[in-house]
Amino acid sequence: MLVEDDGFVVWDTLAIAEYLADKYPHRGLWPADARQRARARSLCAEMHSGFGALRNHCPMNIEARLPEVGARVLAEQAGVRADLDRLVEVWTEALENSAGPFLFGDFCIADAYFAPVVARIRSYGLPLPAQAQAWADALWAAPGVAAWVADALAEQDFIPFEEPYRTQP
Repeated sequence: MLVEDDGFVVWDTLAIAEYLADKYPHRGLWPADARQRARARSLCAEMHSGFGALRNHCPMNIEARLPEVGARVLAEQAGVRADLDRLVEVWTEALENSAGPFLFGDFCIADAYFAPVVARIRSYGLPLPAQAQAWADALWAAPGVAAWVADALAEQDFIPFEEPYRTQP
């Protein structure tokens, strides 16, 4: 949720992204090229509403390392395999068109949007081809994402229904 000093509130992630891009156009939050910007927005919209099987079967937990669960989920859940295949497809296409290191060349909203997916892939040890893995590693090391991860790791909350594969640490 974005809350400004004057009490203005925006609560949807896509609306927050658009608001920030409008407010700070000099930051290059979307690609400069209109076609690439449209593609980046399409990827964000697909991320925003899609990948339900991955979300349901691999709840996000940045600190967890659950490769045995990931292997089981991949073996048992065709929807998770399909989601992972689609992710690799869109990431590979974007990276091939941009020549990287991020989806549209420079880090942008589209990359940030996929940070929670990369967190799931890392936590559950889900396999990625080399090009997608290199992008995921670069994304994880990007300053904003690294700060987000550090903040998440500093959090000590344990909510059992959000962590079905773990017991209290």
